[in-house]
Amino acid sequence: MNTERVDVAIIGGGLVGASLAVALAPLKLRVMLIESQSPPASQPSWDERCIALNAASQRIVEGLGLWPALSADAEPITSTHISERGRFGVARFTAEEAGLPALGYNVPLRAIGATFASPLLGIEGLQLLAPARLQRLQLGDSEAVLSITGADGEREVRASLVVAADGARSTVRELLGIGAESRDYRQSAIVTAVRPKRAHAGVAYERFLPTGPIALLPKPDDEFGHACSLVWTLPSDLHREVLALDEASFIERAQDAFGERLGVFRSLGKRMAYPLERVMSERLTAPRVLLVGNAAQSLHPVAAQGFNLGLRDVATLAETLAETLAESNGDPGSPELLALYQSRRERDRARVADFTDGLVRLFSNAVPGLRGLRHLGLLMLDLTPPLRQAVLDQNLGYGSAAPKLARRRG
Repeated sequence: MNTERVDVAIIGGGLVGASLAVALAPLKLRVMLIESQSPPASQPSWDERCIALNAASQRIVEGLGLWPALSADAEPITSTHISERGRFGVARFTAEEAGLPALGYNVPLRAIGATFASPLLGIEGLQLLAPARLQRLQLGDSEAVLSITGADGEREVRASLVVAADGARSTVRELLGIGAESRDYRQSAIVTAVRPKRAHAGVAYERFLPTGPIALLPKPDDEFGHACSLVWTLPSDLHREVLALDEASFIERAQDAFGERLGVFRSLGKRMAYPLERVMSERLTAPRVLLVGNAAQSLHPVAAQGFNLGLRDVATLAETLAETLAESNGDPGSPELLALYQSRRERDRARVADFTDGLVRLFSNAVPGLRGLRHLGLLMLDLTPPLRQAVLDQNLGYGSAAPKLARRRG
């Protein structure tokens, strides 16, 4: 078996893993990106699945030099509208009050994946293995030893640092016996798109119902009319019933849930459903290993924070590597680097995870009297400047110390 030596082995070539490979390019390291799946082939469609990038994430993508290629597919979110069914209290946030051109951008997953993947073949020192799988992982004082299987058989790779970017069911975590706290919310998200009668005007809506939130996010208009992404969270036992409805009946139920702020929904896109849970790794590092993205934390989509948190993991790791390589005799997996990365990510990670989990619990709880408190909370959020600013910063990605790539100009 041939043995290869690299500085950094990234396990998982999805959005987080690919963005990390791009972020490490200026450091001129020997990097291997190992992805278990072949690159998916997909074509643009009006109803394709999207991700909302917040302001900090947009700055990270821009700092990586990828925003010009992505911006044409990104629909700006210039304001948000948060409400609860049956109550008049509403919380609104605008890009103007944040001093930004947009609070964030709704972007097709396809476009993000293609944009992040496009530079990979041109990065000096980067080796891409796909499809290939990690079979075994052994940790030592000076390196980690990986056994990888691919189309050309098995190979041994020795790496100074292994980065687990392989999702909520992380193989790296499993092989190392790193535990994770898992919380099944007993909910599923139905993701699709609708064409409302009225234009969204850059507004992202989230409406809380007793069964869970329903959100509409801006998508680009096209020759067939206006479009919005729809994310509808329902209890797991109810989502199957709703998902099985014919198109007309589904539109009627979604319209009743959301209301008519954008007028009547006129057509419906392809529907997909995803079970929702929270998975938090018990730790972010092991000797010669660290975790990023969903391998470190997988969150409920209620606040659209999961991928944005993963991008801050990437930016922080790239920054930490750049700062500490010279001080650790060029060792990318030194204990000092691992400790510094963990200390920089702990507060942001805990804060976002608790914020997201708190929202789910608050707006999914039927305890008598709590509904009135939720209503009061929305009113206070709209009327109390310090609270507004704290929540706004959190949603923008600036609730904790931001990595340099994410920071605002000026």
